[in-house]
Amino acid sequence: MAERTHGPGGPRRDGRRRHDHRPDRGPQQHSGPRDAAGLRSLLRDLHGAGYGRYKTLTGDWSFDGFDLEVQRVQPDPYAPASRCEVRVHPGTAGLPEQLRSTPVRARAVAGFLVRAAEHRLRDSGLRVDAGRQQVLDRSSCQLLPGGGVRLRLGIDLPGRGRSIDGRAAERALCDRVPDVVEAALRYATAEQDRLREFVESVEDTDALREELAARDLVAFVADGAVLPRRSGVDERPLPGAVPFRSPESMRVSVTLPNRGEVSGMGIGEGITLVVGGGFHGKSTLLRALENGVYDHVPGDGRELVVSREDTVKVRAEDGRRVHRVDVSPFVSHLPTGADTADFSTDNASGSTSQAAAIVESVEAGAGVLLVDEDTAATNLMIRDARMQALVAKESEPLTPFLDLIRPLSRSRGVSTVLVMGGSGDYMDVADRVLMMDSYQAREVTDRARALAATPTGRSREAEEFPPVRARIPAPSSIEGQRPKVRARGTDALTLGESTVELRAVEQLVDPSQVTGIGLALVTCVRSGLLDGTRTVAEVLDGFGQRVAERGVAGVDERYAGDFAVPRRFELAAALNRLRTLRVAAFRD
Repeated sequence: MAERTHGPGGPRRDGRRRHDHRPDRGPQQHSGPRDAAGLRSLLRDLHGAGYGRYKTLTGDWSFDGFDLEVQRVQPDPYAPASRCEVRVHPGTAGLPEQLRSTPVRARAVAGFLVRAAEHRLRDSGLRVDAGRQQVLDRSSCQLLPGGGVRLRLGIDLPGRGRSIDGRAAERALCDRVPDVVEAALRYATAEQDRLREFVESVEDTDALREELAARDLVAFVADGAVLPRRSGVDERPLPGAVPFRSPESMRVSVTLPNRGEVSGMGIGEGITLVVGGGFHGKSTLLRALENGVYDHVPGDGRELVVSREDTVKVRAEDGRRVHRVDVSPFVSHLPTGADTADFSTDNASGSTSQAAAIVESVEAGAGVLLVDEDTAATNLMIRDARMQALVAKESEPLTPFLDLIRPLSRSRGVSTVLVMGGSGDYMDVADRVLMMDSYQAREVTDRARALAATPTGRSREAEEFPPVRARIPAPSSIEGQRPKVRARGTDALTLGESTVELRAVEQLVDPSQVTGIGLALVTCVRSGLLDGTRTVAEVLDGFGQRVAERGVAGVDERYAGDFAVPRRFELAAALNRLRTLRVAAFRD
């Protein structure tokens, strides 16, 4: 549901939120103790009263071992849900220091606790944002300094028509909330073995990802990994799926802090071509690599399928907006006479949208590109010998990716993993060729090179990939007065009066990331990061540093709703698709 992004009040001197809901004067003012018994008494008194009197709940209530803050109260039963925050005292949570000794471990503990809370809160009227298979840094559950736990909840405060159902509200707030604290947020009553397994699994995944660059790898797929998913809307592993096994020629071993030595397929830097027949697992492997930038819950099957943090999936996207992007490496000229070094359109074609996506990704700092021919623009991917003979180069403005993929690697240090089943010309430029056959991987590089030794008569159309021009976005591109932020699944973001289409940003996996993107864009303006002098990359660097220093508060300090910290690349993708984006200048 849509939620107001912020109330009008600023932070108080003690750092806590100031709320715009204030208890009424007179008969609606609550004068009893602000403790559990006082809350129970108030809810009983409110039973049958007008729904608007729920606002007297706003503020802090002290329970045994935790505090409950009612942060925002819905004005009527049909408004967006009310918001609460539970702060469990360190002594109550009792989390061992070892489990929270690093940021990675703390994130994993929070990921476990929020899922335990979600399970406990089913059918209670209380909701928590727990996510699915990926372990993201979420506002819904965070470890506090000293070992406390913060859990953010949504609740549709119960009513009968437009009157208060105080008895149901009492059960939710005074019975179910203490129950979830006791059963899900205390180490003493938690499933301790499962919690440790969860933390160690996430820690191993993170350590493996950190190991990639040192080994000149862009990705790793562990032996025994389960890559296929149940369906397009069910990310759980497919029962009975064929476990992955690395080709011997690509097998590497890595020692992890908890699992010890693991083996699997290491994909090296440079250009990797993934081939094979239809329905044999090419795109399934690529999708696993797309998701390899995230940690996964134990039992997902992809816990040890990892990609470097700077991995970005690019594709064609008919109709998207492109603003002042230098697509000249791919598009030399246009019939309209438009300058392709400073290219803008409100309705990009498949080829120009994919060209822009590649350039924008490199501008944002991508070191690895993932491309699937199924979602790519054919005329940007390949121009074979016969087409070159028929259409002279001076009449063809497009330079195919085939001729730029090697310069992109050599000159810019950007590797590519490419799924291609329809053009053998990519064998000419591949460093390695991987064939998927019935979901089993085989390296066929030598065979591919032997085939590529036979001349095709095709001419190379480019030798270099020039430096990407750094763009400086104008702060007026984004409304800075706390506009409404709302995620429409992972497909779109509503930011004030603007809608940002994100359907083609395929590494978005959770609506909470979309909300986080909207909040981050506003924060970049309000904090002065996006100030009209910094380039896109500098804005992203500054945002990353802000989050590293402040955690989820670096995304937004006062938002009471649910969000997840976005990656820099999805943040950049949203900025680039914002129809109000204005680029003030270039920095060459």
